[in-house]
Amino acid sequence: MGWGYRKSIKIGPFRIDLSPRGVGHGFGNRRFHVARTPDGRKHVTVNLPGGFHVGRTIGRPVGRSSRYRHY
Repeated sequence: MGWGYRKSIKIGPFRIDLSPRGVGHGFGNRRFHVARTPDGRKHVTVNLPGGFHVGRTIGRPVGRSSRYRHY
């Protein structure tokens, strides 16, 4: 298990995430959230009643990290 650091700044429904990998941003509420990761991918999350959630990452990493894909 690895350790990491992330700082989030929330401004209304918008969130800015600062991490060692870069800056990401997102928009949403408790049920539906769309985010852009620091490497350029989009991530969509839907939270369902009862603590269930479904998430999907769309797109490939952009830049240097795209050369090192693990399947």
